[in-house]
Amino acid sequence: LLLGLDLLPRRKVAYRDHTLEEFDLDAALARRPQLILIDELAHTNAPGSRHPKRWQDVEELLDAGIDVFTTVNVQHVDSLSDVVAQITRVSVRETVPDSILDEADAIELVDLSPEELLQRLREGKVYLPDQARRAAEHFFQRGNLLALRELALRRTAQRVDDDVREFRQEH
Repeated sequence: LLLGLDLLPRRKVAYRDHTLEEFDLDAALARRPQLILIDELAHTNAPGSRHPKRWQDVEELLDAGIDVFTTVNVQHVDSLSDVVAQITRVSVRETVPDSILDEADAIELVDLSPEELLQRLREGKVYLPDQARRAAEHFFQRGNLLALRELALRRTAQRVDDDVREFRQEH
């Protein structure tokens, strides 16, 4: 999928006898692309990074005039964290403020059925095998995925409704 795209080298960060690879914000700012693709908006950056959260890196890129396409899962939307915890019995610690989504020029829903997502999990396309097994036993259960899917659809519909209301006021 990345064929033909330029990739920024990741920044290596030493942490607890491990080497983590992180997004290199300074390299992105120095490169000044028109558009940058950044995965996992809710990611917690490694200790010692300029910002604790990736969404803060994205804000800095936007402030520098760089457009950003990014991804976020519905369970990471801050205002939905209580509902997600009730549904899944898992407290999601990595969240993104709703204001980040509210300020986005566009939101596009990428929807998979629970069965498709569970198949991708089994195939190792979501997590490494050990992580995938634990996730399937807890968070990634069919009922949870159905409820999260509904939350994503409702949140997207709310955004579309806001856009329609704004258009009508302008015209």
